[in-house]
Amino acid sequence: MSQDASADADPLPSWNDGPPARQAILDFVRITTDKTGPDFVPEAERIAAFDQDGTLWVEHPIYSQVMYCLDRVPAVVAKKPELKSVEPFKTVLSGNQAAIAKLSMKDLEKILVATLTGMSVTDFNAEVSAWITTAKHPKFGRLYTYLVYQPMLELLSYLRTNGYKTYIATGGGQDFVRVYSERVYGIPPEQVVGSVGGTSFGYTKDGEPFLTKDPRLLLNDDKAGKPEGIHLMIGRRPNAAFGNSSGDRQMLEYATAGGGSRLGMLVLHDDAEREFAYGPARGLPQTKIGTFPQTLADEAQKKGWTVISMKKDWKHVFPFEK
Repeated sequence: MSQDASADADPLPSWNDGPPARQAILDFVRITTDKTGPDFVPEAERIAAFDQDGTLWVEHPIYSQVMYCLDRVPAVVAKKPELKSVEPFKTVLSGNQAAIAKLSMKDLEKILVATLTGMSVTDFNAEVSAWITTAKHPKFGRLYTYLVYQPMLELLSYLRTNGYKTYIATGGGQDFVRVYSERVYGIPPEQVVGSVGGTSFGYTKDGEPFLTKDPRLLLNDDKAGKPEGIHLMIGRRPNAAFGNSSGDRQMLEYATAGGGSRLGMLVLHDDAEREFAYGPARGLPQTKIGTFPQTLADEAQKKGWTVISMKKDWKHVFPFEK
């Protein structure tokens, strides 16, 4: 799924020829890898940054990491029974999906802190690894790792074939995404930049060193936090950036403000039949998850970013459609 395509084959077989997105990608790679051209980028400087949720895989009806945290609430309450009658844990334990859907962002933050901290990094990685191999999406009934976008897998592979180092820059948890990023996207954990909390070093009773995940937030890798995280973790301005929401705006602004040829692209979810449709840009339904406002569409037009229409640009959405 994440293997690089052969240089002789069509590098983007799931992209339609007519719309401008496919050609924008091909032109960008051709221009930046042409040693005789003015926009040539040395291989060591070729960087492409990708948001994850809504850009590389499905983010609706709610982020996969939030689903993981909700699934972990019973285990947390088992260790801390006093939380059983405390909100929002009480609502989650009730199993009332309508009530759970109405939980506020503040409620979700409480759940995230309780379920993502207080354990060793090793235990956390093991738990996420187990969950990601069994948890299924409520609409599609498939593992989340099957709900990656086939055209984006091809794009990742095409960029790597042409000397680009691909990074994930996500508002999601850095440790969470690092568990599966290499297997799913071909992106090693050290090339994942995300929201990250602190850790504390300590020893077991047997004297073995380990790290414990702490509730303190070191980096919120969303909005302005994305370019800040990219600078902190990568140290180079990306030549290309890919997102799908207002949370990615600053990352695209930062990436495309550099010199030479630059590529900024935004995935627009306008295919309710094959995936989901939401905006509210272009008259699509309003959403709290992955919001793509008209102001972002206007900025994309002004700055020359390409808006990828899931409906028009992609022959296939998921690998299993091929």
